[in-house]
Amino acid sequence: MAVADGCGPGLRTECATNGCITSVNVLSDYPAGQRPDRHGAGASHQMRGTIRKVSLPRRLIIDLMHASMGVPFVSLRRRLSLDALAAARAGADPRPGWTAIFVKAFCLVAKDEPVLRTMYIDGPWPHFYELPRSVGMVAIARNEDGEPCVLPQRICGAEQRSLAEIDALIRHAMTARVDEVPMFRKLMRVTRLPLPLRRLLWAGCFAIGRQRANFCGNFGVTSVAAFGPGNLDAISPGPFLLSYGALEPDRTMEVVIRWDHRVTDAAMIAGALSRLEQVLNTDIAAELLADYAPPAKTVRAVAF
Repeated sequence: MAVADGCGPGLRTECATNGCITSVNVLSDYPAGQRPDRHGAGASHQMRGTIRKVSLPRRLIIDLMHASMGVPFVSLRRRLSLDALAAARAGADPRPGWTAIFVKAFCLVAKDEPVLRTMYIDGPWPHFYELPRSVGMVAIARNEDGEPCVLPQRICGAEQRSLAEIDALIRHAMTARVDEVPMFRKLMRVTRLPLPLRRLLWAGCFAIGRQRANFCGNFGVTSVAAFGPGNLDAISPGPFLLSYGALEPDRTMEVVIRWDHRVTDAAMIAGALSRLEQVLNTDIAAELLADYAPPAKTVRAVAF
Protein backbone atom coordinates (compact mmCIF):
# COMPACT_ATOMS: atom_id res chain seq x y z
CA MET A 1 0.00 0.00 0.00
CA ALA A 2 1.31 3.46 -0.89
CA VAL A 3 0.25 6.64 0.96
CA ALA A 4 1.07 10.06 -0.55
CA ASP A 5 1.66 12.85 1.96
CA GLY A 6 1.62 16.53 1.12
CA CYS A 7 -0.27 18.81 -1.28
CA GLY A 8 2.12 18.46 -4.20
CA PRO A 9 2.59 15.51 -6.54
CA GLY A 10 4.01 13.10 -3.96
CA LEU A 11 6.54 14.98 -1.83
CA ARG A 12 6.80 11.96 0.52
CA THR A 13 5.58 8.45 -0.14
CA GLU A 14 5.24 5.75 2.47
CA CYS A 15 5.35 2.15 1.25
CA ALA A 16 4.12 -0.56 3.58
CA THR A 17 5.95 -3.84 2.98
CA ASN A 18 5.77 -6.75 5.46
CA GLY A 19 4.59 -4.43 8.18
CA CYS A 20 7.52 -2.01 7.75
CA ILE A 21 6.98 1.56 6.61
CA THR A 22 9.66 3.04 4.38
CA SER A 23 9.75 6.75 3.53
CA VAL A 24 10.87 7.62 -0.01
CA ASN A 25 11.77 11.13 -1.13
CA VAL A 26 10.38 11.44 -4.68
CA LEU A 27 11.76 14.94 -5.20
CA SER A 28 14.98 13.35 -6.34
CA ASP A 29 13.14 12.21 -9.51
CA TYR A 30 12.86 15.84 -10.71
CA PRO A 31 15.76 17.66 -12.41
CA ALA A 32 17.24 20.59 -10.54
CA GLY A 33 15.25 23.78 -11.01
CA GLN A 34 12.07 21.90 -11.96
CA ARG A 35 11.07 20.45 -8.60
CA PRO A 36 7.45 21.23 -7.66
CA ASP A 37 6.62 23.17 -4.55
CA ARG A 38 3.95 22.04 -2.08
CA HIS A 39 1.25 23.46 -4.37
CA GLY A 40 2.33 21.42 -7.39
CA ALA A 41 3.74 24.36 -9.37
CA GLY A 42 7.31 24.69 -10.50
CA ALA A 43 9.05 28.02 -10.85
CA SER A 44 9.91 27.23 -14.46
CA HIS A 45 6.34 26.11 -15.32
CA GLN A 46 4.28 29.19 -14.56
CA MET A 47 1.09 29.50 -16.66
CA ARG A 48 1.46 32.49 -18.95
CA GLY A 49 -1.26 32.89 -21.59
CA THR A 50 -1.37 35.11 -24.65
CA ILE A 51 -3.87 37.93 -25.13
CA ARG A 52 -5.33 37.89 -28.63
CA LYS A 53 -7.54 40.42 -30.35
CA VAL A 54 -11.09 39.36 -31.23
CA SER A 55 -11.39 39.41 -35.03
CA LEU A 56 -14.35 40.99 -36.81
CA PRO A 57 -15.89 37.66 -37.92
CA ARG A 58 -15.61 36.29 -34.38
CA ARG A 59 -17.07 39.50 -32.97
CA LEU A 60 -20.04 39.06 -35.31
CA ILE A 61 -20.66 35.54 -34.00
CA ILE A 62 -20.49 36.87 -30.43
CA ASP A 63 -23.12 39.49 -31.29
CA LEU A 64 -25.37 36.90 -32.96
CA MET A 65 -25.09 34.51 -30.02
CA HIS A 66 -25.96 37.35 -27.65
CA ALA A 67 -29.02 38.13 -29.78
CA SER A 68 -30.02 34.44 -29.86
CA MET A 69 -30.02 33.96 -26.10
CA GLY A 70 -33.58 35.25 -25.74
CA VAL A 71 -35.11 32.89 -28.34
CA PRO A 72 -36.80 29.86 -26.68
CA PHE A 73 -35.80 27.21 -29.20
CA VAL A 74 -37.18 23.69 -29.31
CA SER A 75 -36.24 21.11 -31.93
CA LEU A 76 -37.61 18.22 -33.95
CA ARG A 77 -35.36 15.61 -35.54
CA ARG A 78 -36.45 13.26 -38.32
CA ARG A 79 -34.83 10.99 -40.90
CA LEU A 80 -36.21 11.79 -44.36
CA SER A 81 -36.41 9.26 -47.19
CA LEU A 82 -34.99 10.91 -50.31
CA ASP A 83 -34.97 8.19 -52.96
CA ALA A 84 -36.24 10.29 -55.87
CA LEU A 85 -34.12 13.31 -54.96
CA ALA A 86 -30.94 11.29 -54.51
CA ALA A 87 -31.42 9.57 -57.86
CA ALA A 88 -32.08 12.87 -59.65
CA ARG A 89 -29.08 14.58 -58.02
CA ALA A 90 -26.79 11.63 -58.81
CA GLY A 91 -27.48 12.13 -62.51
CA ALA A 92 -27.20 15.93 -62.45
CA ASP A 93 -24.35 17.68 -64.22
CA PRO A 94 -23.19 19.77 -62.46
CA ARG A 95 -24.61 18.81 -59.06
CA PRO A 96 -26.03 21.67 -57.00
CA GLY A 97 -25.08 21.73 -53.33
CA TRP A 98 -27.37 20.30 -50.68
CA THR A 99 -27.65 23.71 -49.04
CA ALA A 100 -29.16 25.26 -52.17
CA ILE A 101 -31.59 22.34 -52.39
CA PHE A 102 -32.79 22.76 -48.80
CA VAL A 103 -33.03 26.55 -49.10
CA LYS A 104 -35.40 26.30 -52.06
CA ALA A 105 -37.36 23.38 -50.61
CA PHE A 106 -37.97 25.22 -47.32
CA CYS A 107 -39.11 28.33 -49.19
CA LEU A 108 -41.53 26.30 -51.28
CA VAL A 109 -43.03 24.84 -48.10
CA ALA A 110 -43.15 28.28 -46.45
CA LYS A 111 -44.94 29.70 -49.49
CA ASP A 112 -48.02 27.70 -48.47
CA GLU A 113 -47.39 27.90 -44.70
CA PRO A 114 -47.39 31.56 -43.58
CA VAL A 115 -46.35 30.60 -40.04
CA LEU A 116 -42.92 29.62 -41.45
CA ARG A 117 -42.58 33.22 -42.60
CA THR A 118 -43.58 34.63 -39.21
CA MET A 119 -41.37 36.00 -36.46
CA TYR A 120 -42.14 37.10 -32.93
CA ILE A 121 -41.29 40.72 -32.08
CA ASP A 122 -41.29 41.46 -28.35
CA GLY A 123 -40.78 45.23 -28.51
CA PRO A 124 -41.93 47.93 -28.30
CA TRP A 125 -45.08 45.75 -27.88
CA PRO A 126 -45.36 41.98 -28.37
CA HIS A 127 -46.64 41.06 -31.84
CA PHE A 128 -46.07 38.75 -34.80
CA TYR A 129 -44.62 39.93 -38.12
CA GLU A 130 -45.38 37.91 -41.26
CA LEU A 131 -43.06 38.30 -44.23
CA PRO A 132 -44.51 38.41 -47.78
CA ARG A 133 -41.75 36.06 -48.92
CA SER A 134 -39.02 34.01 -47.28
CA VAL A 135 -35.61 35.43 -46.42
CA GLY A 136 -33.02 32.73 -45.81
CA MET A 137 -29.68 33.00 -44.03
CA VAL A 138 -27.06 30.45 -45.07
CA ALA A 139 -24.06 29.80 -42.82
CA ILE A 140 -20.97 30.14 -45.05
CA ALA A 141 -17.73 28.57 -43.81
CA ARG A 142 -14.77 30.74 -44.82
CA ASN A 143 -11.18 31.46 -43.89
CA GLU A 144 -10.34 35.09 -43.21
CA ASP A 145 -6.70 36.04 -42.53
CA GLY A 146 -5.90 32.46 -41.59
CA GLU A 147 -8.83 32.14 -39.16
CA PRO A 148 -11.77 29.80 -39.85
CA CYS A 149 -15.06 31.67 -39.51
CA VAL A 150 -18.73 31.59 -40.46
CA LEU A 151 -20.58 34.45 -42.16
CA PRO A 152 -24.31 34.49 -43.04
CA GLN A 153 -25.31 34.96 -46.68
CA ARG A 154 -28.84 36.28 -47.29
CA ILE A 155 -31.01 34.73 -50.02
CA CYS A 156 -34.39 36.36 -50.65
CA GLY A 157 -37.35 34.73 -52.36
CA ALA A 158 -35.64 31.43 -53.14
CA GLU A 159 -39.01 29.90 -54.08
CA GLN A 160 -38.92 32.11 -57.20
CA ARG A 161 -35.29 31.41 -58.07
CA SER A 162 -33.77 28.47 -59.90
CA LEU A 163 -31.51 26.01 -58.09
CA ALA A 164 -28.64 27.14 -60.30
CA GLU A 165 -29.09 30.77 -59.21
CA ILE A 166 -29.30 29.87 -55.50
CA ASP A 167 -26.25 27.61 -55.76
CA ALA A 168 -24.30 30.38 -57.53
CA LEU A 169 -25.10 32.87 -54.75
CA ILE A 170 -23.85 30.42 -52.13
CA ARG A 171 -20.66 29.54 -54.01
CA HIS A 172 -19.95 33.22 -54.65
CA ALA A 173 -20.20 33.90 -50.91
CA MET A 174 -17.75 31.06 -50.25
CA THR A 175 -15.01 32.34 -52.56
CA ALA A 176 -15.46 36.11 -53.08
CA ARG A 177 -13.83 38.78 -50.94
CA VAL A 178 -15.88 40.03 -48.02
CA ASP A 179 -16.36 43.46 -49.63
CA GLU A 180 -17.76 41.79 -52.77
CA VAL A 181 -20.72 40.22 -50.93
CA PRO A 182 -23.37 42.86 -50.01
CA MET A 183 -24.57 41.02 -46.88
CA PHE A 184 -21.04 40.59 -45.60
CA ARG A 185 -20.27 44.29 -46.16
CA LYS A 186 -23.36 45.36 -44.24
CA LEU A 187 -22.62 43.08 -41.29
CA MET A 188 -18.97 44.10 -41.11
CA ARG A 189 -19.90 47.79 -41.03
CA VAL A 190 -22.05 47.15 -37.97
CA THR A 191 -19.48 44.86 -36.36
CA ARG A 192 -16.76 47.54 -36.52
CA LEU A 193 -18.77 49.79 -34.18
CA PRO A 194 -18.07 49.91 -30.42
CA LEU A 195 -19.86 47.33 -28.30
CA PRO A 196 -22.45 49.66 -26.65
CA LEU A 197 -23.48 51.06 -30.03
CA ARG A 198 -23.69 47.56 -31.56
CA ARG A 199 -25.93 46.37 -28.75
CA LEU A 200 -28.17 49.40 -29.28
CA LEU A 201 -28.39 48.86 -33.04
CA TRP A 202 -29.13 45.15 -32.72
CA ALA A 203 -31.83 45.85 -30.13
CA GLY A 204 -33.43 48.41 -32.44
CA CYS A 205 -33.19 46.00 -35.36
CA PHE A 206 -35.00 43.25 -33.45
CA ALA A 207 -37.80 45.64 -32.48
CA ILE A 208 -38.67 46.30 -36.16
CA GLY A 209 -39.94 43.30 -38.13
CA ARG A 210 -38.67 44.42 -41.52
CA GLN A 211 -35.16 45.12 -40.22
CA ARG A 212 -35.05 41.88 -38.28
CA ALA A 213 -35.91 40.02 -41.48
CA ASN A 214 -33.15 41.88 -43.37
CA PHE A 215 -30.47 40.95 -40.83
CA CYS A 216 -31.70 37.57 -39.53
CA GLY A 217 -34.22 36.23 -42.03
CA ASN A 218 -37.19 34.04 -41.19
CA PHE A 219 -35.07 30.89 -41.45
CA GLY A 220 -31.47 29.75 -41.56
CA VAL A 221 -29.71 26.72 -43.02
CA THR A 222 -26.53 25.25 -41.56
CA SER A 223 -24.73 21.91 -41.80
CA VAL A 224 -21.42 20.21 -41.05
CA ALA A 225 -22.10 17.30 -43.41
CA ALA A 226 -19.28 18.45 -45.72
CA PHE A 227 -16.78 17.99 -42.86
CA GLY A 228 -17.92 14.58 -41.65
CA PRO A 229 -20.84 12.84 -39.95
CA GLY A 230 -22.94 14.59 -37.36
CA ASN A 231 -25.67 17.18 -37.09
CA LEU A 232 -26.02 20.56 -35.42
CA ASP A 233 -28.29 21.82 -32.67
CA ALA A 234 -27.42 25.43 -33.45
CA ILE A 235 -29.14 28.64 -32.35
CA SER A 236 -30.01 31.75 -34.32
CA PRO A 237 -31.75 35.12 -33.87
CA GLY A 238 -34.28 34.03 -36.52
CA PRO A 239 -37.40 31.98 -35.75
CA PHE A 240 -36.51 28.84 -37.74
CA LEU A 241 -33.22 27.00 -38.26
CA LEU A 242 -32.76 23.92 -40.43
CA SER A 243 -29.78 21.59 -40.22
CA TYR A 244 -29.12 18.47 -42.27
CA GLY A 245 -26.68 15.57 -42.07
CA ALA A 246 -25.02 13.41 -44.70
CA LEU A 247 -26.93 11.29 -47.20
CA GLU A 248 -26.82 7.68 -46.00
CA PRO A 249 -26.33 4.66 -48.30
CA ASP A 250 -30.05 3.85 -47.93
CA ARG A 251 -30.81 7.35 -49.31
CA THR A 252 -32.07 8.73 -46.05
CA MET A 253 -30.91 11.93 -44.38
CA GLU A 254 -31.35 13.24 -40.85
CA VAL A 255 -32.89 16.71 -40.74
CA VAL A 256 -33.32 18.91 -37.65
CA ILE A 257 -35.61 21.93 -37.42
CA ARG A 258 -35.23 24.24 -34.43
CA TRP A 259 -37.88 26.91 -33.99
CA ASP A 260 -39.06 29.70 -31.75
CA HIS A 261 -41.76 28.08 -29.62
CA ARG A 262 -43.53 31.43 -29.31
CA VAL A 263 -44.33 31.30 -33.04
CA THR A 264 -45.76 27.78 -33.41
CA ASP A 265 -45.96 24.30 -31.90
CA ALA A 266 -44.54 20.86 -32.66
CA ALA A 267 -47.56 19.51 -34.53
CA MET A 268 -47.20 22.18 -37.20
CA ILE A 269 -43.44 21.55 -37.54
CA ALA A 270 -44.02 17.80 -37.86
CA GLY A 271 -46.38 18.50 -40.75
CA ALA A 272 -43.88 20.90 -42.30
CA LEU A 273 -41.18 18.20 -42.23
CA SER A 274 -43.51 15.79 -44.01
CA ARG A 275 -44.26 18.46 -46.59
CA LEU A 276 -40.52 19.20 -46.93
CA GLU A 277 -39.83 15.53 -47.68
CA GLN A 278 -42.55 15.58 -50.34
CA VAL A 279 -41.24 18.77 -51.97
CA LEU A 280 -37.69 17.42 -52.08
CA ASN A 281 -38.79 14.24 -53.87
CA THR A 282 -41.15 15.98 -56.30
CA ASP A 283 -40.55 19.66 -57.13
CA ILE A 284 -36.81 19.67 -56.45
CA ALA A 285 -36.20 16.27 -58.08
CA ALA A 286 -38.17 17.37 -61.15
CA GLU A 287 -36.11 20.55 -61.49
CA LEU A 288 -32.89 18.53 -61.25
CA LEU A 289 -34.05 16.18 -64.00
CA ALA A 290 -35.15 19.06 -66.23
CA ASP A 291 -32.36 21.59 -65.76
CA TYR A 292 -29.35 19.49 -64.77
CA ALA A 293 -29.54 16.65 -67.27
CA PRO A 294 -26.05 15.63 -68.44
CA PRO A 295 -25.27 16.56 -72.04
CA ALA A 296 -26.11 13.88 -74.58
CA LYS A 297 -23.11 12.03 -75.95
CA THR A 298 -22.39 12.64 -79.59
CA VAL A 299 -22.48 9.52 -81.70
CA ARG A 300 -20.19 9.65 -84.71
CA ALA A 301 -21.41 7.83 -87.77
CA VAL A 302 -18.85 5.78 -89.61
CA ALA A 303 -19.34 5.16 -93.36
CA PHE A 304 -18.13 1.95 -94.87
